[in-house]
This record gives sequence, C-alpha cells and structure tokens, in this order.
Amino acid sequence: MTLKARLQQKEILVAPGIYDGLTASLAEHAGFEALYLSGAAVAYTRLGRPDIGLSTASEMADTMTLIADRTALPVIIDADTGFGNALNAQRTMRLYERAGASALQVEDQTFPKRCGHLSDKSLIAKHEMAGKVAAMVDARASEETLIIARTDAVAVEGFNAAIDRAGAYLEAGADVLFIEAPQTEEQLTEITREFGSKVPLLVNMVEGGATPISGAQHLEDLGFSIVIFPGGIVRALAHTAQAYYGSLYKSGSNKPFADRMFDFNGLNEVLGTNDMLAKGAKYDPKSD
Repeated sequence: MTLKARLQQKEILVAPGIYDGLTASLAEHAGFEALYLSGAAVAYTRLGRPDIGLSTASEMADTMTLIADRTALPVIIDADTGFGNALNAQRTMRLYERAGASALQVEDQTFPKRCGHLSDKSLIAKHEMAGKVAAMVDARASEETLIIARTDAVAVEGFNAAIDRAGAYLEAGADVLFIEAPQTEEQLTEITREFGSKVPLLVNMVEGGATPISGAQHLEDLGFSIVIFPGGIVRALAHTAQAYYGSLYKSGSNKPFADRMFDFNGLNEVLGTNDMLAKGAKYDPKSD
C-alpha cells in the first residue's frame, strides 16, 4: 500500500525514526507500516553532531538509497529547507524521489536550519516557502510522492502566524501539514480543528521537546493522521552505547555487559544471515 493510500484510513500512522538499513529493518520487523528518515538522526549518527543544518542533501539521499535497498516500507524523508531556494528544493525533490522516498518534509526555516525544538530559529517569508512547495509539486515524478509542508512559526512568530502559514502552504499544494512544536494541548486541538477536515496532519513527538508527549491513540482522537518519533532510537542507542563503552573501558571485557547485547549468533539471526547465504547459494555456478 502506498503512503498516500494509507493516509485515507482513519487510524493514525505511527512512523518511527530510523537512520540506516539496520534500524529500518528492525522497525519493519516490529510491525510498523511506514518509517521516518530523520535528518537529526543522520546528523547525530553519521556526523556525531547536533541537528543544526550540518548534514547535506547528498548524505541524506545516500542514506535513503541504502534504506530503500533494505525495506519496501514507505519512507518519509526529512528534506530540511530543501537546501536552498525553490530551484534547490526541486532538485532535492528529484534526488530524494529517485532514492526511494515516499514523502518529503520541507520546512520554512532559513538555511542552515536547526532542530524544531531548539531556540533562536528564524524563518523565510511565507510567500517564499509557498513558492518552494509549489516548485516541489511541479518537480515530482509521481503524484504518489507526498509533500509535507512544515512551519516552525509557533516559536518565532506565534501560534496564529503558524496557522496562517500552514494555510498558505496548503494552498500552494502541500499534501500534508506539519505545524512544528505546538506548546500545549489546546494548540494541538486548534490545529486539528482548523485543518483536520482539509488535509492529513503530522505531529512530532520529541522526548524533552516543546510539545507535550502524547500516545498515538490520543493523537488520533484529536484528529492527527501521522505521528513521528524521529530521534527516539538515537537517544535509546546512545544511552546504551555510553553504558557499553564505559563498561568495556572499566572491565576490559564484554562479559559484564553480555546480558544487554546480542552475541555473534544472535545478531546474525536478527540480520537474517543464513537466509541471505542460502539465497546467494542459488546463484552459485554449477559444476559440469
């Protein structure tokens, strides 16, 4: 089922954050229907840096290509600001679509951007962002590839300005709206009241961020169509990795950590190593 078709259903779509083929395959095995390739998660893992606009379009496209080779699930990819003006946004659309993305999320921050839950953000003009959205609509190869328009105006210009900007992006051709970092339950409710009958709505759950953390069922009841948990996997793995390296340094052995990690065979089972070797064996040349 395409992402576009899935969003016609009433049940909210939960898209966990991923950053490579391993996390994509683990999320798929857990039962999720779609995935979210987080720009923040790529910055955290590939660069070891914060989400302040340091990762590039090519790094994201390369990552998307590897993930598409590992899973057929729809992937929403973080396109940041489109990496420039409307023409840059069109190039990003073509690049990510060819890499296998099912939806691109583009935002109205200036470039370089920063995480939507960090302070001191700045925005481009509303009409400029609407132009980017329209340009991406013109550039996409398939109408099945969705454009998710995000506004970060809540923290910069206020909630009413965010509603106004979202409306302009919808008129420009956005398929999904994403008002980032609402600060209260009342604001979440107002977003769905304003747009819920017009377009699918995405909401972002960031542990320790500006938006109150809510479960998927509650967000569905409010009227949201997609909920993403973009950086949770990195926060979980970083916490575990910090403990692992500390244990190894202290003890000089993996034994004290053994009950919190896969052994060699356990990881190969998760990866499907035996199945893949068997598949490869079918193509071995036969002796006469």
